[in-house]
Amino acid sequence: MGFDQYHEPADELSDRTRTFARLCASLTEEAEAIGWYEQRISIERDPEAVAIMRDAQGEEFKHFSMDLEFLLRRTPLWHEIAEGILFQEGDIVEHGEESEEEATEFEAAKGAPLVGSESLGIGDLQEDER
Repeated sequence: MGFDQYHEPADELSDRTRTFARLCASLTEEAEAIGWYEQRISIERDPEAVAIMRDAQGEEFKHFSMDLEFLLRRTPLWHEIAEGILFQEGDIVEHGEESEEEATEFEAAKGAPLVGSESLGIGDLQEDER
């Protein structure tokens, strides 16, 4: 049975990279499920059915959050950028730009490649297994 989640030959990927890809796929699936429930809830007229779907949607959101936390723990640069965006008041885009700039300046000072150049901060995932 093949897996569509890999864009490179799976047998050439490290275990850590395959796990990372699985969690990325899971994050996507949870986000889709949250959206599907939102659509169903918006048109459902039965309050009991809505309550059940809201509960199910909450479970999907919990799983989405756990997947995201897993991925952020394994990509320190992404984690640093996310910290500057998540749970902040004000303009989301502005926080994103500022956070990315600050995080990449710090990484550049350490000699790491910048976001948008050679790496998004996940290159070290392959070093553990190769």
